[in-house]
Amino acid sequence: MKLPGVAYASNFLALRRCLPCAALLSGLLAGCGVPGSGPTPGATPDKPAQPLAEAGGCPRLAGITLAPQDVGVLRTHGSTITNAASVTAQEPGVGPFEYCAVQGLILPLDSQAPPIHFQLNLPARWNGKALHMGGSGYNGTVVTGTGPINMALFTTPLARGYATFGSDSGHPATAAGADFARNEEALLNFAWQHLKKTHDVALHLLQRYYGQPPQRMYFAGASTGGREAFTAIQRFPLDYDGIVATAPALNFAGMRLMGVKLGQAAYRVPGGFLPPPKQQLVRDTGVRVCDTLDGLTDGIVAAVDACRARAPELMRRLRCPGGRDTGPQCLSDAQLATVRLLHEGFTLPWGMAYGQTGYDGYNVLEGTDFSGLLGLGQSPTPASPPTIVANGYLYTQGDAYLKYFIARNPSFDSLRFDFANPGPLQARINELSAVVGAIDPELRPFAERGGKIILAQGLADEVVSPNQAIGYYRWQVSQRGQTAVDSYLRFYTVPGFQHGGGAFIPFWDLLGVLDRWVERGPAPEVLVATDVSPGNSGRQRPICRWPLIARYKGSGDPNSAASFNCSP
Repeated sequence: MKLPGVAYASNFLALRRCLPCAALLSGLLAGCGVPGSGPTPGATPDKPAQPLAEAGGCPRLAGITLAPQDVGVLRTHGSTITNAASVTAQEPGVGPFEYCAVQGLILPLDSQAPPIHFQLNLPARWNGKALHMGGSGYNGTVVTGTGPINMALFTTPLARGYATFGSDSGHPATAAGADFARNEEALLNFAWQHLKKTHDVALHLLQRYYGQPPQRMYFAGASTGGREAFTAIQRFPLDYDGIVATAPALNFAGMRLMGVKLGQAAYRVPGGFLPPPKQQLVRDTGVRVCDTLDGLTDGIVAAVDACRARAPELMRRLRCPGGRDTGPQCLSDAQLATVRLLHEGFTLPWGMAYGQTGYDGYNVLEGTDFSGLLGLGQSPTPASPPTIVANGYLYTQGDAYLKYFIARNPSFDSLRFDFANPGPLQARINELSAVVGAIDPELRPFAERGGKIILAQGLADEVVSPNQAIGYYRWQVSQRGQTAVDSYLRFYTVPGFQHGGGAFIPFWDLLGVLDRWVERGPAPEVLVATDVSPGNSGRQRPICRWPLIARYKGSGDPNSAASFNCSP
């Protein structure tokens, strides 16, 4: 099944390849209301309008209203700029810089749907490039674009001269998290439409402010933002020149169902819940057994595949005598069953979009820590509704997904959901697995126009399974061949990196790597990242292209990247 965005992209690619069709393409774009395709407001054929950056500047943007055709190819009721103000900021290593902060609304068709709130930042020293920045979780908070890229910490793009923008994806955050999904337009905005709408408004305003469109348009995001990055290039491959996607939630439906599976294992099976000390025990056991497999004892499990081969041994070490719960020093059989589910993932007796039949497991036996805020929770009983602190991130988010996206019933009991016989909910799950998610393997329209992808994944991620990204990458290589994939996608894995925290937290310039590659620089190979985790700040490691890992040479400063080689 092809998504609408792919068909849209294929048609436009055909037009772009046909140079004699330039006039036709221009007419089609104007007819569709693509930003920047028609005359600049206030311009005449003889006298183009002066860019606002030169004609009074930032304050003149406030109060501007954009007609629906100025917002772009997706239907809206237009857009309104609610505020525009000049800001002076300071950043170490950059010094003072100025930008115009623009806030606005994109108005929905459905009067019951919330508007999309967005922010666009227009730097005084513009480098001619723009960066769309993604969100997190179920979104609901405006991505201001004034900070660093999530999970790719470095100097803020705005301070480096990029025009940056982001949105709240079309709904405000609430305690329930996912209750917005009961409104169809709000759900579609969250899934993918807010990306196109926000992009097109930003492009229109960039043209109006600077008098020209950006030379390059990038997208960067992590987790939900990583899903959004892949969604953008799968559905609208002509809109972006490159993306940085860290820990992307590609198989969104599978990940949410995995959360429900974990909730059932912990709370429907007597004794299935792991209290925090046992969650820590699992992590410590994996590190103790597997830390040295890369040649160095440093608290980081880098040789994850070799460690996975020891999973049966690790399970035996963790098991209480007789399989009964005898205390915090071991796991009962019911608790081991929860760990096994987390480690191996699950397979459905029915399929979802793009051939997905479940979700790949996590590296829980390979040193991933599930005892933190985004882990398995602290309570042996489920709250009503579940909360992240009490019942864990994965179960809480999965429960909300079934309640609001699938059943659309706040009283729905996800612990009683029958995976083998979901009844009428199966069709809804299958439908939404194509709508919300970025598991579509078709990347050729983006690649064929020269688009580039930097994909990064922490191997100790406790929210987005690293094995899902690995599976997606493997599929690309199996279908396209290594040489072809190398021309548009570079995949890096980071041992010890969790979903933002972990034993190794990389400080690295992924946007700079992407930008140089897009600008016909050398394709990236081994990267170097500096660890900013508490207690280890300053040590460096080479970050290798998967499936290679950083192995200690056996001598040299263990805190220097030069003391490691990338090898199988």
